[in-house]
Amino acid sequence: MPANRRGDGQARLRNDGGPLTDPVNVRVLRELHADARVSMSALGRAVGLSAPAVTERVQRLVRAGVIAGFRMDVDPAAVGLPVAAFVRVRPGPGQLRKIAELARSLDQVVECYRITGEDCFLMKVHVSAVDELEDVLDRFLLYGQTTSSIVQSAPVPPRPLPLPATDRDDRP
Repeated sequence: MPANRRGDGQARLRNDGGPLTDPVNVRVLRELHADARVSMSALGRAVGLSAPAVTERVQRLVRAGVIAGFRMDVDPAAVGLPVAAFVRVRPGPGQLRKIAELARSLDQVVECYRITGEDCFLMKVHVSAVDELEDVLDRFLLYGQTTSSIVQSAPVPPRPLPLPATDRDDRP
């Protein structure tokens, strides 16, 4: 079901006339952010519902597109990809589609965004060494200019989205 977008930046999704982002669902989402592998019975206990009730809520959130998927978080260095870089690409005339196709075809490109500004694409790339990054950049140079920045550290690692406050958030 599509989101009803509001001017304040908050999206409210509806199913059967009620908001899917009610306080219980927000607690469910927080618990799943903390541990996506939690059992439904443990999740139910954490949010004060039975296992069948919390299972139905999770399924409803998945069907509505609020939960887009469950993912593993793999340390790239642990699998031989210690170099991460952000690459901006400014396409040459008529090259937008070719850059998007190339980004989709390269395993080293783990994220790709079409962005505003002078550059049209922002990609996150993981490689085993800097010379491999050079090879990836060379592939894009056929279609435009690249600017890359190698990641040194991540002072703010990926984290859950900021969810709306619930009544429970005010309790000690």
